[in-house]
Amino acid sequence: MTALVSTRAELQPFLDGFANGRRGVVMTMGALHEGHLELLKQARHDCDLVVATIFVNPLQFGPNEDFDRYPRTLDDDLKLCAEAGVDVAFAPSVDEVYPGGRPIVQVTPGPMGEVLEGAFRPGFFTGVLTVVAKLLNLTRPDAAFFGQKDAQQLALVRRMALDLNLPVEIVGVPTVRDADGLAKSSRNRYLGPEERTVALSLSRALFAGRDAAGQGAEAVRTAAGAVLDAAAAADGLTVDYLALVDPEDFSEAAPAFTGDAVLAVAARVGGTRLIDNLPLTVPAAPHNPGVR
Repeated sequence: MTALVSTRAELQPFLDGFANGRRGVVMTMGALHEGHLELLKQARHDCDLVVATIFVNPLQFGPNEDFDRYPRTLDDDLKLCAEAGVDVAFAPSVDEVYPGGRPIVQVTPGPMGEVLEGAFRPGFFTGVLTVVAKLLNLTRPDAAFFGQKDAQQLALVRRMALDLNLPVEIVGVPTVRDADGLAKSSRNRYLGPEERTVALSLSRALFAGRDAAGQGAEAVRTAAGAVLDAAAAADGLTVDYLALVDPEDFSEAAPAFTGDAVLAVAARVGGTRLIDNLPLTVPAAPHNPGVR
């Protein structure tokens, strides 16, 4: 059974009870789905104590975004936590996380957080990194588990841990997809049947790009872009960005780029904004000494 606590004082005995064990945390905003379940299961496999945080963070929502309508399903979330073997769910109030109100001191992401999601959602990653730093302080884990679906977020959290000497291992867990390829997301529940069909163009574009990786970086972008262009013309998909980036700093991959990369996309289907990405490798051109 998963215990539910809402304050630091209530959480403390659980942390003290596993002072000599490996403690893991999975940070969520609730509305849990199978993607979260994989994170929780990985934490359960790796750790002696598993804490799941459930907190809809107001700091990472812009003025015209969906903070008020973001799904809040605590009872269902606790059932999924219990299924995954979570020891304790930490569901704090806004006042518990931000006791002084909106924080004056915040964690800024730097240039890496100003591109892609950071460009389309100004201040988003400042809100994300600030709450992640706070929740790391509150839960004091040895390892924190994040989904690779939010690849830019994962990269920034890793960089924050490195730059600020945080004593925590950041573990990335692969994206979970439905059988039709759609990446699991709490926002998928906003989609009607027709909109869900349109949303599949995101994953189709990523897979098309991956299949073209052997032809170089430009071929990746061209193949993925063709899928999105068709969906935009036929189904009204609105693309925010399609980018092939270096996973270390999320800089755009040059035409001659080779090596590991991330192909990332963000688009709007009706009133719902979705993101997705796929890791891939752009191989070096084969060396043929017979050609001069």
